[in-house]
Amino acid sequence: MAGLRVVSYNVHGLRDDLGALVAVIRELNPDVLVLQEAPRRFRWRARCARLARDVGLVYAVGGLPALGNLILTNLRVRVHDTWCLQFPLTPGRHMRGAAFARCSVARTPFVVVGSHLSTDPAERPGQAAQLKAAMSDVDVPLVLGADLNDYSGSAAWRTLVDGMTDAAVSARRTDAPTFPSYAPQHRIDALFVGGGIAVRTYDVLDTPVTRRASDHFPVVADLELPVG
Repeated sequence: MAGLRVVSYNVHGLRDDLGALVAVIRELNPDVLVLQEAPRRFRWRARCARLARDVGLVYAVGGLPALGNLILTNLRVRVHDTWCLQFPLTPGRHMRGAAFARCSVARTPFVVVGSHLSTDPAERPGQAAQLKAAMSDVDVPLVLGADLNDYSGSAAWRTLVDGMTDAAVSARRTDAPTFPSYAPQHRIDALFVGGGIAVRTYDVLDTPVTRRASDHFPVVADLELPVG
C-alpha cells in the first residue's frame, strides 16, 4: 500500500487572511491539495502559481479552465494527465465545473477530482449526475474532494457517493461540520474515495487559525492506495 495525504479546502476566493491560509496548508503538508474558489478570473495563472509557491506545492490543473477548482501536488506525486469539465451555464448563475488529474505515487496510479457544486438546489442534482458520469470513465482508484453545497443524504450527495466511500463516515467523524468557519454547523465539504482506497484517518481542522483563513474548514485524510 502507498500512503497519500489529501486536503480538500474551499479557500473563499483568497478573500480572508491569506497568511493564515498559507500557514494552515503548510502545516497540513498534503501530497495532494484540492481547492475550491481558487483564482479563476483576472491574472488567474499568476495567482495560482503564486499560491502554489507560497504553500510549497506545484500546479497540476485548474483555475479558469475548471472554473475555480484547482489541484496542487508535492513532488512526490507524479502527474501524468489532466483535464477539466465545465457544467452548462444557467443564465443568472455562476458557471461551475471540475478538475481532473491522473497521477501516481511509487508507480501506484490514481485520479484526483475537485469540484464545487451550485448553491442553487435546482442545479445541483444535474451537476452531480454529470460529474458522476465523467468519473465513471476513470479506470483506476479515485479521490474526489468537493464542496457540494448540500448535506449528506441529499440527491446530489447520494449520486456522488454511490459506489464510493465517504471518508468521514469511514472514520466516524460525520459530526464534524465544515461550514461556516465563524459558526460551524454544516458538513457540506466532502472527501470520497473509490477503487480500493482505504481511509486511515480523517479530520476537519477547526482552530483559531483556520477560522481566520477561510469561511470553510479544510478537510484532511490520510489514505492508503492499493498496490497493483
